[in-house]
Amino acid sequence: QLQLVESGGGLVQPGGSLRLSCAASGFTLDYVTIGWFRQAPGKEREGVSCISSSGGTTKYADSVKGRFTISRDNANNTVFLQMNSLKPDDTAVYYCAAVFSPPRLHMCVMTSSGMDYWGKGTLVTVSS
Repeated sequence: QLQLVESGGGLVQPGGSLRLSCAASGFTLDYVTIGWFRQAPGKEREGVSCISSSGGTTKYADSVKGRFTISRDNANNTVFLQMNSLKPDDTAVYYCAAVFSPPRLHMCVMTSSGMDYWGKGTLVTVSS
């Protein structure tokens, strides 16, 4: 069964850091593009970052560029989102999502409509 499970959310002060994890089961990361998305209260879901099936291409939304880093651990079939210098505007439910892709693909996109599988999300609250 294909499944994505996020973890690592919580309450953090402005300027702090969190690392989100997305554990995948039922498929290997070599055959999927993974994206991180977030949805703040009253706002639409937006793409935050993505990593290609090759693992060699990553993308970031302008709002998080330079502060967030996406990576993956193939051995543990897990994708991470390291979030530094967090701001109150980063407060949202964060979701990871996947779409099957050719292996060794060197591209990824951060569009919700392009994803086929979703986790249930993890809440990140940035507040003093």
